[in-house]
This record gives sequence, structure tokens and C-alpha cells, in this order.
Amino acid sequence: MELRLPVAGLAARAIAWLIDGGIKLVVIWVLALIMSFVGRFGWGLMYAGLFAALWFYNVLFEVLNHGATPGKKAVDIRVVNINGTPVGWSGSLLRNLIRFVDALPGVYLFGCISVLLSDKFQRIGDLAAGTIVVHNTKHWGGTGLGNTQPIAVKVPLTLDEQQAIVSFGERASKMNAERNEELASLLEPVFGDIDAARLRGHASWLAGGERQP
Repeated sequence: MELRLPVAGLAARAIAWLIDGGIKLVVIWVLALIMSFVGRFGWGLMYAGLFAALWFYNVLFEVLNHGATPGKKAVDIRVVNINGTPVGWSGSLLRNLIRFVDALPGVYLFGCISVLLSDKFQRIGDLAAGTIVVHNTKHWGGTGLGNTQPIAVKVPLTLDEQQAIVSFGERASKMNAERNEELASLLEPVFGDIDAARLRGHASWLAGGERQP
């Protein structure tokens, strides 16, 4: 069963980039204004802040805020691994460190070309890190999960297991309760004691719902 993720195109990503760029400029301007009153030491701190804003702004938000910087959240998109799982530190660091290649030779030309040529709309950093940018599936029609409360998965899953769980969540409302419980019981070797309701919660989480314990 194929895992379906609504990938975000160039327009949504460009709007998010502009919003994030504006936020970075405001932060840098405020830092410069404050540090201008404390001499050379202040300018040293300002340059350190500039470095952090340019290199770690995206990483921190992507890892700690469910894959979304403020710009991405504004247009309802986020970064995930190509298999749909949440992006981690290594993936986010790699995709953002390679951002300077995407920006060449100016105005993100290489990155835009890569997005337009890739079937999953991946820029060079995404290709290297194995990530994609997707629309939030909980706001994107067609998941079939409705308002199911997401429940975080706390055991390691293979890609096939993740796909099977999401597929179950999408189809559960079309099957009777007995069939749902029968299918859920097949995953007892993975989760232990599991029922259909909890499995649907795991499916919602894997499909992009807000993470809950």
C-alpha cells in the first residue's frame, strides 16, 4: 500500500521562505540596534546572533515544531522524512547546510530548478537529506482519518509497518468493528495489547496529526 503525502509546490514554499526571511531580518535589525550601544563586544555578539539566525533558525523550528518554521506554519506546510516520519536533527541539519548550494548562483536558482524537476518537489538539500515538504494532511482532504486524536508511536517501525498503519486508519471507517479489531490484532507482536481505536490514533499521528503522548 503506497503512503500518500500531498507535497508542497514552489509557490507555497516561496511564500514560506519570504515570511521566514522577513522574520530573520527583523531579528537581525533588533540585534544590531541593541548591540550598537555596547561597542565592539556588542558587534561580536551581533555577528554570532546573525550566524545563529541564518544557520539554526530553520533547524530548531523544523525539529522542535513538528517540521514547521513560522513561515511554513503560516502556509500550512512542514518538513518530513520522505517516508512521512518526523524530521530529526541530522536530516534538518543536512538539508539546511546545503541551502547555500540551492541559493546559487543567486535568488535560489538551483533550488527552484531542482524543485521543478523533481517529482516530489525536492530541492537539492531535500534530495541529500531524504526529506520532502508537504501540506499538513490533517488540513488536506482525503486522509480518511477525520478528527481522530493522534497518539504518538513509541516503538520503532519499518516503512512497511508505517504504511500499513496509515492505510488501516484511512479505511477503518469503511469496515465494521469486528474487522477493525481483527486487523488491529495483527499488530500485537509490534505494539503488544492494541485495539482498533488506538491503532487509528497511531495512524493519525503518522499521517501528520499533532503529536500527543
